[in-house]
Amino acid sequence: MNRVWAVVVLIMMAAGAGAEEEAKRLVKLGLEDLMNIEVTSVSKRPERLSDAAASIYVITGDEIRRSGATTLPEALRLAPNLQVAQVSASGYAISSRGFNNTSANKLLVLIDGRSAYTPLFSGVFWDVQDVMLEDVDRIEVISGPGGTLWGVNAVNGVINVITRSAKNAQGGMMTAEAGNRGGNAAIRYGGTSGSDGFYQIYGRHLERNHTETVDGTAREDAWHRSQAGFRGDWDKAGGQLTVLGTAYRGRNGQPATGTPALALDTISVSGANLVSRWERRLDNRSNLTLQAYYDRTERTDPPIFAETLNILDLQLQHSVRLGGNHAVTWGAEYRHSADRVINGSLLAFLPARVHQRWASVFAQDEFTLGKELRLTLGGRVERNDYTGNEFLPNARLAWKLTSKQLLWTAASRTVRAPARLDRDTFVPGSPPFLLAGGPNFRSEVANVYEIGYRGELAKSISYSLTAFHSFYDNLRTQEVAPGTKVALLANGMEGTTSGFETWATVQATRVWRLSGGFTTLSEKLHLKPGSTDRTAPTAQEGRDPARSWRLRSSLDLPNRGEFDVTARRVSALSSPAVPAYSAVDIRYGWRPRRRWDLSVIGQNVLGSGHSEFNAASARTELRRGVYIQVANHF
Repeated sequence: MNRVWAVVVLIMMAAGAGAEEEAKRLVKLGLEDLMNIEVTSVSKRPERLSDAAASIYVITGDEIRRSGATTLPEALRLAPNLQVAQVSASGYAISSRGFNNTSANKLLVLIDGRSAYTPLFSGVFWDVQDVMLEDVDRIEVISGPGGTLWGVNAVNGVINVITRSAKNAQGGMMTAEAGNRGGNAAIRYGGTSGSDGFYQIYGRHLERNHTETVDGTAREDAWHRSQAGFRGDWDKAGGQLTVLGTAYRGRNGQPATGTPALALDTISVSGANLVSRWERRLDNRSNLTLQAYYDRTERTDPPIFAETLNILDLQLQHSVRLGGNHAVTWGAEYRHSADRVINGSLLAFLPARVHQRWASVFAQDEFTLGKELRLTLGGRVERNDYTGNEFLPNARLAWKLTSKQLLWTAASRTVRAPARLDRDTFVPGSPPFLLAGGPNFRSEVANVYEIGYRGELAKSISYSLTAFHSFYDNLRTQEVAPGTKVALLANGMEGTTSGFETWATVQATRVWRLSGGFTTLSEKLHLKPGSTDRTAPTAQEGRDPARSWRLRSSLDLPNRGEFDVTARRVSALSSPAVPAYSAVDIRYGWRPRRRWDLSVIGQNVLGSGHSEFNAASARTELRRGVYIQVANHF
């Protein structure tokens, strides 16, 4: 902690010496501005939020700033259509519409066009996903399938993190945070490159202390991570070029198990990625986008495994308006991965070295049926090495009841293709095996039906409502091979989920805004005839809360002050049992001078603490946290 405070002091001294001009400030958007925000995740082309035929919530950069969030998972708590549960200092379980787990595999996460998906388990390692939150323009969170445009694994939702152009992040900024849970510090500088280019570079370091169990025992899960990155944007004649990259290195402690054979050492992570994107307007009715990215990750998780993964991804997209009634978007994608695993004694991925390829083409047409009625039809064919071709169609109908009211409905088929975890997992790490992979594991399938409504009751109230019903087939189970005691991973479970999600924003006065959201989820999973797995349905259903709600108040105070309160309630989990909990976070922000921002943040200010995931013997108790944040713009 002393080191963090030292960094705070040094940053404040350096910033005070060199400040010359005020950075551009984020402007608080009015409700009409929020409804007119351009989003791209629903149709892969810009459209107003009020016209998007999907259950989409947009987390704005200003909302992130006023929440006091310092990591990406903390910022995602702002979306009412996500379930975010903290598991340890660095670990999170994040999902949409159920199937939550630390290895949740039905949610696609994009960061500036790069997929955070790992083919090891079809999910996200959240401890290595980070951005400079101060430079986030918006986070588009879609609950519901997005397979046609985004591919397999966009089963229950899409998270699209979009940072600001370097043109809009000029000048310098230094930030620091310190509190009883740890701290972080960051510096960013943006400038010009020639007459038509802009750049920014940044570096940040994060420290999180050990969490504790309910009896106060340290879990030895402290988190340390450093990251640096850059972004460049150039406006050429008729097009825009964006190049951005990051590199990171970190260490995560692993809680002691109490079993010498399962002694867990520190997890070490490192990686780098590079994204290049070229966008060109061919004419007034046509746009072309070419994107390529390379992503390298290294992860050592003793005594389980060590992995080195390299991914190369190439994408092409063309959007064109045909006649007066058709807006067509089509494209293709190719991805190649080279995965090398060093296996441990407890678990093995066999074969240890794998090269995988994915190739896909998609097309979607939005056409006008009437003055206020739009029908969207699309499909994607994606090929993977495990199951061959997968077909991902969708149909959406949108009816613009008035200029500020939209009624929409959708039907989609999407899949989660097998990952290495499904096909190549063997336990223990050498024969004789108790679990011998899943040689016949097929894709998990979801057929999803949705109906939604978005509108404004008045200039001061906007809201969104969505109901959904999903049919799942081929869900993962663990079956005993006939005539043996060896288990295999298979597709022995099916079932349905249904629910309701709604949120609203109220501009109560010129300086006071209220927002809130509420979700329900009902899961009914069952084993198929002949299945020998007796735990899968109960375990999966028990990891997802049946209800959750969130309320947020943002008040602008005199003399450049801000006061924000966020309250949330999550119902109990049953497998393993986790009690329902309520949490309240508060923030007081103040600008004493033009270039300075000071904030005092309290997290979990009610009660002694709560848990959000995991069995009681391995459960983090999230206690009250107090932070001070300092930001200087120069």
